[in-house]
Amino acid sequence: MAELKSVVKDTAIYGLSSIIGRFLNYMLVPLYTTKLAAADGGYGVITNIYAYVALILVILTFGMETTFFRFANKTEENPTTVYSTTLIMVGSVAFLFAGIILLFLNPIAAAIGYANHPEYIGMMAVCVAIDAFQAIPFAWLRYKKRPIKFATLKLLFIILNITLNIVYFVLFPALYTHYPDTIGTIYNPGVGVGYAFGLNLVCTAAITAFFIPELTGFKYTFDRMLMKRMLKYSWPILILGIAGILNQTADKIIFPLVYGDADAGKVELGIYGACVKIAMIMAMITQAFRYAYEPFVFGKAKDKNSGQTYATAMKFFIIFTLLAYLCVIGYLDILKRIIAPDYWAGLKVVPIVMAAEIMMGIYFNLSFWYKLIDKTIWGAWFSIAGCTVLIAVNLIFIPQYSYMACAWGGFAGYATSMILSYIVGQKKNPINYPLKSIAIYVAIAGLFYAIMAFTPKEWPLVTKLSINTLLIILFVGHILKHDLPLHSLPIIGKYFSKH
Repeated sequence: MAELKSVVKDTAIYGLSSIIGRFLNYMLVPLYTTKLAAADGGYGVITNIYAYVALILVILTFGMETTFFRFANKTEENPTTVYSTTLIMVGSVAFLFAGIILLFLNPIAAAIGYANHPEYIGMMAVCVAIDAFQAIPFAWLRYKKRPIKFATLKLLFIILNITLNIVYFVLFPALYTHYPDTIGTIYNPGVGVGYAFGLNLVCTAAITAFFIPELTGFKYTFDRMLMKRMLKYSWPILILGIAGILNQTADKIIFPLVYGDADAGKVELGIYGACVKIAMIMAMITQAFRYAYEPFVFGKAKDKNSGQTYATAMKFFIIFTLLAYLCVIGYLDILKRIIAPDYWAGLKVVPIVMAAEIMMGIYFNLSFWYKLIDKTIWGAWFSIAGCTVLIAVNLIFIPQYSYMACAWGGFAGYATSMILSYIVGQKKNPINYPLKSIAIYVAIAGLFYAIMAFTPKEWPLVTKLSINTLLIILFVGHILKHDLPLHSLPIIGKYFSKH
C-alpha cells in the first residue's frame, strides 16, 4: 500500500485539476445547448468536428507519449535526448499535417460535409497540430513529477476558453442589439458556431507560451538510431491509439454519414453529444488515474511486488469508478440540468456510456502487461477487435435505432477489448487480480443501479433522491468495512486510533 502513496498523491492533483477543469468546461455545455438549439444542429456540428479532432490528435502524436515514458526510464538512455528527439519528431509531423490541410482546405472540407464552412476545418487543423506538439512538453512535466504546473496549464486553458466563449456567445450578442456599429467591429452574429472553433485555436496557441522553460535551456539533439527504436516500439501503440480513439469517436464520425437525413442526423448527433457530456465524469476519473499511473508503472516495473501493486490498483480503480457511476445515476435528475431541456431525450444513453467508460479504464489498467514486455502489438490487436465490433454495431443499427446504437456500440467495443486483454494477459504475464472481491462490488453496484433505474418516475423528486442517497451511503459503507476501514485513512484514522 505504501508504494501507491505517490500515485494517490499525484492522482489527487491530476484528478482535482481534471475534475475542476471538467466542471468548468461543463459551463460550455449549457452555453452551447442554450445558444445552439437542438433543432438547428449546431451542437451536432461541434460534436462531429471534435470527433475528427480527437482521432487526428492520436495520429499526430503516434504513441509518442507512452514511448517517451518507456525510453526515458531506461537506464541506458539519456532522458533529455529522448525528450529532444520526441519533440522534433512530433513537431515535424504536426507542422506537415497543418500545412497539407491548409493547402487542400476546400476539397477536404467538402469531402467531410463542410463545403460551406471550410474555415471550421482550417481552424481545427491548426489547433490540433499545436495540441499534438504540446502533448510532449506535458509528458515531460509528468516525467519530472511536476503535476502542479501540468494542472495549472490545463486549468488556465479551460478558464480562458470559457471566458472568451461567454464573451462571444453571451456578452457580445447582447451588446450587438444595442450597439451594432461598435460591437460589429469585433463580433459578427453570422459566424455562430464558428466562434467555438476560433476561440479554441486562440486559447491553444496562447498556452504554448508557457512551455518556454520546457522548450529551452537544453541542446536539441536528434538521435536517428533512437528514433528508429522508438518508432518500432510506438507503431503498435499508434494502431492501438487509433482503434482506441475510434471506440470513443467513430460513432460521432459515422453517424451523419449513415443516418440518412444529413440535417436530421446533426440534430440527433447534437442530442447524443450533449448527453454524453454528463457521462464523461467517468472519463475524467480514468484520465486522472492514467496521468499518475502510467509513469508510476514504468518506474516500478522492476520491483518484485509490482504484480500485487497492479492488482491492488485495479481493484480500487473499479471500486471508485463504480461509486462514481452510482453517484451520477443517483443524481441524474439534477445533473441533467447541465444541458438544455430540448436535449433531455437522450439521457437514456448516460448509464450505457458510463459503463463503457469503466470498461475502457479497466482495459487501460490491463494494458501494462504488454507495454512492460515491449509487446505492444497485442494492444493493437485488442483495440482493432473492439473497434471492429463498435463500427459494425454503428453501421448496422444507427439507421434504425439512432444514437442508442452509438451507446451500445461503445459498450460492446470496450467489452471486447477488455475481455481479450484479460484472457491473453493472464497467459502471457499473469497477475492475481482479486476477482471475487471485484465481482461482489460489481454485483452490489448492479443491484443498486437497478433500484435507482426502476424507481417509479411519478414519485416525488425528493423521495427518489433520498432513496438513491441511501443506496450510495450503503455502497460507501461496504467499502469502509471491507477494503478501506476508517482507522487506515489519514487524519480520520488518527482520531479512530485514539478512540
